[in-house]
Amino acid sequence: MSVLQELKGRFRSAIRQGLQLEIDPQITAAKEPKFGDYQCNDAMGLAKKLGSKPRDVAQKIVENLDIADIAEPPTIEGPGFINLRLQVAYINRKLESIWHDDRLGIPLADPPQRIVVDFSSPNIAKEMHVGHLRSTIIGDCIARILEFLGHEVLRLNHVGDWGTQFGMLITHLKEAFPQALVAADVLALGDLVNFYREAKKRFDEDESFRERARLAVVDLQAGEATARQAWQLLCEQSRREFQKIYDLLDVRLQERGESFYNPFLPAVVEDLAALGLLQEDAGAKCVFLEGFQNKEGQPLPLIVQKSDGGYNYATTDLAALRYRINVDKADRIIYVTDSGQADHFAQVFQVARRAGWLPDRVQVEHVPFGLVLGEDGKKFKTRSGDTVALKELLHEAIERAFADIDSRNPDAPLSFKQEVAKVVGIGAVKYADLSQNRHSNYVFSFDKMLSLQGNTAPYLLYAYVRIQGIGRKSTKPIDRSLPIHISHPSEIVLAKHLLQCAEVIDAVATDLMPNRLCQYLFELSQKFNQFYDQCPILQAEDGERHSRLALCEITARTLRLGLGLLGIPVLERM
Repeated sequence: MSVLQELKGRFRSAIRQGLQLEIDPQITAAKEPKFGDYQCNDAMGLAKKLGSKPRDVAQKIVENLDIADIAEPPTIEGPGFINLRLQVAYINRKLESIWHDDRLGIPLADPPQRIVVDFSSPNIAKEMHVGHLRSTIIGDCIARILEFLGHEVLRLNHVGDWGTQFGMLITHLKEAFPQALVAADVLALGDLVNFYREAKKRFDEDESFRERARLAVVDLQAGEATARQAWQLLCEQSRREFQKIYDLLDVRLQERGESFYNPFLPAVVEDLAALGLLQEDAGAKCVFLEGFQNKEGQPLPLIVQKSDGGYNYATTDLAALRYRINVDKADRIIYVTDSGQADHFAQVFQVARRAGWLPDRVQVEHVPFGLVLGEDGKKFKTRSGDTVALKELLHEAIERAFADIDSRNPDAPLSFKQEVAKVVGIGAVKYADLSQNRHSNYVFSFDKMLSLQGNTAPYLLYAYVRIQGIGRKSTKPIDRSLPIHISHPSEIVLAKHLLQCAEVIDAVATDLMPNRLCQYLFELSQKFNQFYDQCPILQAEDGERHSRLALCEITARTLRLGLGLLGIPVLERM
């Protein structure tokens, strides 16, 4: 049980006994150390309900608060804030507890949920580019954290593998490169991307081509053998190229693209019609939305079947949502896409709720994120103005990391430098993304993300290596039967931070903001460095030496766990 969970339990009991109320206490880590370690602010809200003064309510809570084994006597500050400072004896006991626990005292979720995380989602016949970076990295981190907490996570890759783009591409390739429609891998994916651009240009400019492309889509949807074979070849080729990037990023995904839901689309329209939610507008079948208006102030329609009988993203997402609820039995569904799709998901969720397809027991969340910008503050592009290919970006990160390692350790074995370069390069890219508030845009800078200074992956990896080096220099093994006893102020500051790990991970699992974990790990490294500078470790007396080595080990394990949840493996040496 985390410190926060223990405190909540004690406050819940005190409020029940003193005020005859049953609530979930709102307890947070104190922002200023001078006020203590934790703070309960419930007295102000409860005072209104009870018609009492906040300080009187706070006093009643404190009088019934059994906390002598955890904290020093609580104090009431200001209008009714209850402040707590943990006892050093309690900190020592908790440290011992997490030291002997494989999970560092972080409990499994009770009850565990079945959770769908929908992320990455590139388009077939297109290269993965920098725009896919955030969804892939953020989604993987969220999945890792939820899995660590014991939830059953279904990692879904909702790839764009259906629709008009295939009609365009197949029609163009029939004329430009017909071999690509009957044999595997006769084109590189980069060449396929160029053919796609040509097909799109023809589709936009040539009415005859546009009509032929539409007929090709009809053939594909009808299961015509030639069209299906061509589609399958294009999908398999893209899939292999995507997998190379997922392997490099160490990301696991189960592909379930748009085509998977194609058989379920007619039922979406039929069921919405049967519920009386469908209206016809300019030949299209729509659901008019509540709270969404067009420029004229009229209700905005969500089109679920176009005037030509075709379906669109909304239809597919409604079908996917129904499948995930009814077949996958999801308790929680998380969509990790860019901020520009916020309205789309809000509209889809609204329609699903109004149709009765999305029950209250199922939690649905859109996890939006901002853009990756170049150092000029504009959308990240190549010098020629093209979107940056993700594969090239990741390889450049590794090459830059290798050059840095080679300059500092020229005589190190090549295999060692290659391994370190891969971990540092890929880790730097991941961490630079995850350490940002995902709602914001961020500037992509190799120099900043690969720096050994500041809030970066190399800084944290080096902190881990440094701690492991201390353990290797120790001539005596740690006696795990001995108690931990800390007393120096820098030891206590570090220990308190270590005890907050479970709280941080739990918070990220709730609000899906990985930057909280990054900030925690960065502050952990800083607090360790302060402890290291102020407290001798290997030269300390036996009792202190034992406790300080234990503190080193717990810090290293916490860093390893935290970085692992971000998708970054640690290194024993750099």
